[in-house]
Amino acid sequence: MGLKALCLGLLCVLFASHFYTPMPDNIEESWKIMALDVIAKTCTFMAVCFENTGIMRYEEFISMIFRLDYTQPLSDEYITVTDTTFADIPVRLYLPKRKSETRRRAVIYFHGGGFCFGSCKQKAFDSLNRWTANTLDAVVVGVDYRLAPQHHFPAQFEDGLAAVKFFLLEKVLTKYGVDPTRICISGDSSGGNLATAVTQQMQNDAGMKHKIKMQALLYPGLQITDSYSPSHRENEHGIVLTRDVAIKLVSLYFTKDEALPQAMRRNQHMPLESRHLFKFVNWSVLLPEKYRKDYVYTEPILGGLSYSLPALTDARALPLLANDSQLQNLPLTYILTCQHDLLRDDGLMYVTRLRNVGVQVAHDHIEDGIHGALSYMTSPFYLHLGLRIRDMYVSWLDKNL
Repeated sequence: MGLKALCLGLLCVLFASHFYTPMPDNIEESWKIMALDVIAKTCTFMAVCFENTGIMRYEEFISMIFRLDYTQPLSDEYITVTDTTFADIPVRLYLPKRKSETRRRAVIYFHGGGFCFGSCKQKAFDSLNRWTANTLDAVVVGVDYRLAPQHHFPAQFEDGLAAVKFFLLEKVLTKYGVDPTRICISGDSSGGNLATAVTQQMQNDAGMKHKIKMQALLYPGLQITDSYSPSHRENEHGIVLTRDVAIKLVSLYFTKDEALPQAMRRNQHMPLESRHLFKFVNWSVLLPEKYRKDYVYTEPILGGLSYSLPALTDARALPLLANDSQLQNLPLTYILTCQHDLLRDDGLMYVTRLRNVGVQVAHDHIEDGIHGALSYMTSPFYLHLGLRIRDMYVSWLDKNL
């Protein structure tokens, strides 16, 4: 019995060490983040094994785990929570119960999950949106857009745009008592991508009566044009989100063809006609010097993909590719980036590009931050980091919306 226990213990140690990622010195609650990282990478390993053995696809297994975390629309003494639809798009609506003498502010939130997973019904996002509605006395809408790979781009963007346009209808604003001059579009990670793309589209649509007052982007993923930026290299085997996982998920956003992620790993996926877009994502120019460090910029190799994929040059999919004339009409913007995050440089470059065209930007950089921290705000996986980011985000909204 003792020998079996010893062997099992050694096996567990070997298994954990296989997924162990050294923690940066400045990480708060490092033991907890280490455990979360091991859990995330173990789930990824199991999903890959299941896919390779034909049991189920990678994304099916991960989605099954995510669905265990979904919540029902439970109202409380402060907020009425309902699941409904906006233009046939499922949304979760949070309405404050206390009476208001004036029309309320509103926040439309796009959840993260790599375009493939998750829902505004997840415990963490339900908690975040409920907290936002109560703290700001605001109407909050969580959008449940369609997910890849069952639905490829532009389905997610189209769902987000349709939900926002529906909400901005005069009759809908009146129904929920919303002030049309005080509306924010927010999102984290891939949801930050959708929030960015939808805001760009809305602000540049001359036919829209109401415009968005501000956007709030939390560690957003805004490009895959160059998959060798400094943050991609530094966090190739990063905490929770690795380069391989990020490439797999964004590839599934576009196609199930395995040729795309293979080309992305080599940074050779962009089409021959796309060279003119590189100036929009040139980190050697757009990143502050402290993040460029001693990395040497090399332009991505063109034409490594044997077929054309128009989405790779579409700013609705990769909002950092928007030209300056599209950016200069954008509203007040809040961007939060995390140091130990594969997507860090996307947000940093967007800060630079927006400021270069005169857009007012507030930027918070979390030196001990990791990707996906907002997903860890509820038991049993809560992190002080997640709560800190939540409070910074909601505090900025309260002061500016």
